Order: sequence, then C-alpha cells, then structure tokens
Amino acid sequence: MDRELKIRLYAGEEIALGPGKADLLDAIAREGSISGAARAMGLSYRRAWLLVDAMNRCFRSPLVESGAGGMGGGGASLTALGEKVLDRYRVMERKAADAIHGDLALLRRSLKKPPAR
Repeated sequence: MDRELKIRLYAGEEIALGPGKADLLDAIAREGSISGAARAMGLSYRRAWLLVDAMNRCFRSPLVESGAGGMGGGGASLTALGEKVLDRYRVMERKAADAIHGDLALLRRSLKKPPAR
C-alpha cells in the first residue's frame, strides 16, 4: 500500500484506526504479544499499549485481548472483531489506492524533485 494515502477512522476526536494502528494489529497477530509487536515495530511497550488501549476504547468491543504478564503468562491476540476490522481496513486501503492511482501519478509528476544529497 502506498503510504502517501492514509485512511483514518475517527471516533469523536480520537483516531480509532489508521495506518500505524493497523500495522500494530498486524504485528500483534504475527508476534502474539504487545511487547513483541512493539519490538518488531521499534516502538516502546508503553506507546504500543497506549495505541491498543485507544483502539479498544474506540470500538464497541475490544480489538485486542491480552493475558496477564509474568512467568508463563502474557501474550495478546486479535479478537474476532479485531480481525474483521483489520481485514476491512486493508480492503479499504487497496480500494482507495486503486481508485486514485491515476490522479496520484499526475500529482507526483507535479512535485519538485527532492534535493540531491
């Protein structure tokens, strides 16, 4: 997905879901924990946890469920709703990118070239 296009879903003033939060959901599904996802993305655990907390508060039911940490505990996974929301968000990203592909190419040709290093 082209990162020049960013879809954000708001719940009031708060971003309920956007590209970074969707990437975090992907990482949690892949890594099996919030801390593992944070490490994989180069985020602090606190930042990742705050993003998960915001998502869980914005939706009618949580997108991520986690177990108590400690020896042999912990871990996190997407709920059924979390999986559905993430899948639908990725579909929306692809549809939007496809819909604006030509317009975006035209605008890119109008941009200044970045300075050489």
